[in-house]
Formats: sequence, structure tokens, C-alpha cells
Amino acid sequence: MRDHADTGPGTPRLTKWLDGRLTRLGVTGVFPRDCLLAAVLTVLTFVLLTALFWFVAPEDGVSFDPARAWLLVAICCAQAMLLCLRRVRPLLCLVLVVGLQLPIIGLSLPEATIRGLAPFVVAYTVGSLLPVRRALLAVSAVVVVESIGAAVVVTPDLLTAIAYVSASALTYAGATFVGGYVATYRRYVELVRVRSHEAIREQRTKVQAAIGAERSRMARELHDVAAHHLSGMVVQAAAVERLIDRDPAAAKAGVAWIRSQGKETLDNLRLVVGVLRGRPGHEDGAAPVPGLGMLDDLVRTAGNLAGPVDLVREGEQREVPPIADVALYRIAQESLSNARQHAPGAAARVVLRFEPRSVSLEVVNEPVAPRRVPAARTGGVGLVGMRERTQLIGATFTAGPTAAGGWSVAATLPTNGPAASRPKVEAPA
Repeated sequence: MRDHADTGPGTPRLTKWLDGRLTRLGVTGVFPRDCLLAAVLTVLTFVLLTALFWFVAPEDGVSFDPARAWLLVAICCAQAMLLCLRRVRPLLCLVLVVGLQLPIIGLSLPEATIRGLAPFVVAYTVGSLLPVRRALLAVSAVVVVESIGAAVVVTPDLLTAIAYVSASALTYAGATFVGGYVATYRRYVELVRVRSHEAIREQRTKVQAAIGAERSRMARELHDVAAHHLSGMVVQAAAVERLIDRDPAAAKAGVAWIRSQGKETLDNLRLVVGVLRGRPGHEDGAAPVPGLGMLDDLVRTAGNLAGPVDLVREGEQREVPPIADVALYRIAQESLSNARQHAPGAAARVVLRFEPRSVSLEVVNEPVAPRRVPAARTGGVGLVGMRERTQLIGATFTAGPTAAGGWSVAATLPTNGPAASRPKVEAPA
């Protein structure tokens, strides 16, 4: 059973205002508020019936015996007072109201059937509180009982009996239908409110997931840029430290290289941040978006920092989708950075193959003495980022030790697949 004193998003403004007033007065809860309603309707019933019996009816030529009139007023007021049970015991309240309606019918004149406010209110309450089937059964039973009772008490003719039955059916069925409609509307409004809140929560979840994905993307891009450039600067700084006393000229050249590399790092980081903000190339002089066309510069820089690095191109070179172009470049960059960190001084080879139905990139580094495969190669952010990039463009990715004890990273992109022709996301910087 629901408490109709509670207010929700679908509650009328007047009801909310009245609820606030009653709460401030200390009238809270179902029963106290129904007692207040019963008192108000009792006073209203008394006023209306008094006006009917002593002012309205005499003007229409209908007169009531004063004793009978006062008895009718008393019974109708008792009916109204029973409404204090309308929500705590709705069926009991309905039975008691109908039980008092029978003597009211017996005391009324044939030409002026009296019916108070209580039957309408209790039927409305039954329709709003009970399930539809139970409410209809209760109302049907009430109409039958009142009709039979009227026939026993009054013994009317056929037309009068039909009038009693019609009035009873309209009173209880009509009020029950209105109560059921109001309850259904309230449930509908509550359902809409719940669904709107669920939609808002789902949207917030999607936004949080998008934010997390964007943060992962930014972390991956920054890792690729910083790991490549800063690892080279660390290697060069170590060489400068060893040369600063023995060969100042070479140390000076190394410092100049570190300075230029630092400037390039800042330019690349600025470009990455600009692209992730949705404003690529927003500053003058920004570095171009990296791709396979810049592999020569990447290989040359890597060769200057560590051991020799060779670039081999096989097949007829052709353009690949922008997202794949960037992804393959980043894979080569990350692979060379890993080789420099885990196999310093070892020779490396970058092979770019353009085959009829695919484009593949392979980066292989030779082992260092003593031969070993560092445990860090089997995991970490670098391999995870490269694998994510290949999944994004629909390519296959393999990484692992070679038979000679080195390390190999390979990515193969089908050029006739959906990922090559219809990239799903924008190319990251």
C-alpha cells in the first residue's frame, strides 16, 4: 500500500504545497492526515446537507421531516468520519460506508435520494490503492449489496430500482476508475523519472569511460614521445659525462645535440597535447604528424644514439590510411627505444614490406653479450601500447625473442580489410 501523502516529481503543485503546509503544522503520516480530511469532509457534509434540507429543497417543493433530516445529517457525517480509515483499511472503510448508505436510502424520499461525499472518496481510494482486479471485484460486490439492500429497505418499483442501481454503479465505478487512472499516471511518472535517472547514470558512465580511454590514449602518446627522445638524451648525457675531461670538443657537440633533442621533444609533446585537445597544428611551426615517411629520420637518430640501425624497404611503396601510418611509425619508434634500453649497442634492423595485400613492419635487434633476454621485454607499457595500436587498425602483432637471442617485433596490416579502408577513429599524433 502506498502513502499518497508522499510527494514525488509527478505530484501536482497544489498537492506539494499542501503537503508542505501540513508537514510544517506537524500533521505527518497517513492516518493523521486522513483524520484531518475526515474532519474537513464531515464539516462540509454538515453544511451541504443543512443547506439542502432547510433552504434548497423547500424552494423546489420538497420537504423533509425535521427529525428525519437531522438523522440523515448525522448518518452522512458518520460516513464522512469513517474516511479516517480510507488508507489504513480501505476495504473495511468501504464496507462500513456502504453499510451506512443503506439506512440513508431508507430514510430518503423517493424523489430525493441522498448520497454523501464519503462513497465517492472511499471508492476513489480503493481504485487508487488496490490492484485493478481487486478494486473491480470490491466495487462490483458493493453495487450488488447496495442494490439488494435498497430493494429490501425501500421495496421500490422497477424504474426506481433501476435508478438506484444506476446511481450506485456510477458512484462507485466512476470514482474507482478515476482513482485507478490517477494511480496509473503516478506510476507512469515515477517510471519516467527512474528511467531518466538511469539514462543519466548510463550517460555519465559512458562519459567516464570515454575520459578513461582518452587518458589512456594520452598516456600512450606521451610515453611514445618521451621514451624515445628522453632515453636517447640519457644515453648521450652519459657519453658526454665520460668525454667532458678527455675530449671537451666532443662533449660540447654532445651537449648541443642534447639541446636540439630536448627542443624536438618539446615540439613533439606540444603537438601531441594539441592533437589530443582536438586542435592539431594550432601553433605556428608545430612539428608534422609522424608517419612512415619519417622512418629515415627515426632510424638515423636511433643509429646516432646506440648501435647501427638499418632501414630496409621491400616492395612498391604506397600510402596507407593515416591512422595506420601513425600507428606503424609509433611501433617502430617504441621498438627502437626498447632495443636501446634493453640491448644497448646491439645492431637493429627495421624492415618495411609492401606486399600486394598487406603492409608489414618488423623491427629486430641482435643480442648483446652476454646473451640474455631481459624479463622486462615480456611486459610493460611499451608492448601493451603497441598491441593496442595494432588492434585499433586491425593489424596482427607479434613480439618475442629470436632464435639468435635477440628480440623481434612485427605488425602486419591487411590493406584490403575494413580497418585499412575505413579507420574507426581519428589518427593520434
